[in-house]
Amino acid sequence: MKTLVIGTGGREHALALALSLDPAVAEVHAAPGNPGIGAVATLHDVDPMDGQAVAALATSVGAELVVVGPEAPLVAGVADAVTGAGIACFGPSQAAARLEGSKAFSKEVMAAAGVPTAGSHTCTTPDEVAAALDAFGAPYVVKEDSLAAGKGVVVTHDRDEALAHAAGCDRVVVEEFLDGPEFSLFVVCDGAVGRPLLPAQDFKRIFDGGRGPNTGGMGSYAPLTWLPDGIVDTVMTEVVAPTLGEMVVRGAPFVGCLYVGLALTADGPKVIEFNCRFGDPDVQPVLALLTSPLGALLRAAADGDLAAVPEPTFADGAAVSVVLASAGYPESSSKGDVIRGVGNANGVNDVDVIHAGTAIVAAPEEGDPEHRHLVTAGGRVLAVRARGYDVADARSRAYAAADLISFEGQQRRTDIAAEPLGVVEGAASRG
Repeated sequence: MKTLVIGTGGREHALALALSLDPAVAEVHAAPGNPGIGAVATLHDVDPMDGQAVAALATSVGAELVVVGPEAPLVAGVADAVTGAGIACFGPSQAAARLEGSKAFSKEVMAAAGVPTAGSHTCTTPDEVAAALDAFGAPYVVKEDSLAAGKGVVVTHDRDEALAHAAGCDRVVVEEFLDGPEFSLFVVCDGAVGRPLLPAQDFKRIFDGGRGPNTGGMGSYAPLTWLPDGIVDTVMTEVVAPTLGEMVVRGAPFVGCLYVGLALTADGPKVIEFNCRFGDPDVQPVLALLTSPLGALLRAAADGDLAAVPEPTFADGAAVSVVLASAGYPESSSKGDVIRGVGNANGVNDVDVIHAGTAIVAAPEEGDPEHRHLVTAGGRVLAVRARGYDVADARSRAYAAADLISFEGQQRRTDIAAEPLGVVEGAASRG
């Protein structure tokens, strides 16, 4: 099978790497990709937001499965263009991707399906926002209704801060605060059937201890040894099955990855949010532990035939990803800073360096006119992913390898997967 991965970030690098290890995958193509993806896939220049261009590329390379990584192309309808060209696509239709594209729509679906989630009000005026904040009380949770790259959420005890965030958005969802640790569950769906992967946890805040502004994610780990037995089965029964059923009723069957962000409250797991794609970086450790073929799983989902393939399987042990971010992130990012040590880190046993925001630039040196440098090209630059015997071992390996990488202004947290901190941080880091 020939595959085409759409996107440029760490999620797409992790997906391309996992597909390249699948014996049934003959070729991996990616567009536009990044330097890390280029080591395991053939790169092509295409606008990931242009559905017709993506479909044309898939046709030209003979792709039998297109995997759309980021949310923006899915919300824009790229999957519809690909399937319209007669090519299997892992990723929801534009109609189904509204589960992430609109927080208000997502809440409507959850209410209709009876999914346990936070109470909420959708607001379009300052007076509506103020009334909703007062109805729920502090901590205040205010979410921009549209896509915001994981950074459109404010959780605060400061009412003025909550009001100010809402004032900068056209429409917001004000929610009841869910008290409890967060976790992510990725469910591969074919419209009717869902197959869960390992739960993971991602660390949203920029600074140690869950301080500072929200980011797209500063690190992640799996498995979560603190989760009670049976939680995944509960989520599949109480959340995923009714949601898939409701989307069928609405004429928009969900095919792709349903990312369920949850809080483990005193009353059981409750949904914080739905996303319509794999999360980054939290899917990285999950894919590191996956032992069954990824290509066959995603193809079966795209074909509406998940019932015919076995449940995914995972290795014993654990995996941890530590994100290295550029100066200024998350408010801004520094581009063009030379990155050193990636090869050394990649050479460490059971470590992969996942590229998220990198580029290669020409930097001629004396005696080597074609010399090139790897440089920063975004906020989250790299993620150092390691596997180990348990979380502590994987964490130690990840940080040891991360120590080998340097670039100007590098930011990273020092407490990724440092249980029990990882258990309690979720209550303060909605994203």
